[in-house]
Amino acid sequence: VQLQAFGGGLVQAGGSLRLSCAASGSNFSINPMGWYRQAPGKAREPVARITGDGSITYADSVKGRFTISRDNAKNSVYLQMNNLKPEDTAIYYCNVSPFWWGKGTQVTVSS
Repeated sequence: VQLQAFGGGLVQAGGSLRLSCAASGSNFSINPMGWYRQAPGKAREPVARITGDGSITYADSVKGRFTISRDNAKNSVYLQMNNLKPEDTAIYYCNVSPFWWGKGTQVTVSS
């Protein structure tokens, strides 16, 4: 099983980025998928999660700004991030429950 995440980068505050993560090696249509992030000096934290039937949860800090979605036919999960803030700067990791992780992608938001 491999997870490939991409879409990170450098953006100014108020800007947008879209992260994508494609899973290969198995069918994950029933597995919850999600995004986590880890800022320097901080613990990894959940950002957003979507179950196989489409139930979604967000961290309070990103509600109203981030949107998670998935495409089961492509074994992929996405994170649309709008109105980015400097405090969103972190390495973002995609996750397929219960224990598959992708390599992180860096998101840097300048003020």
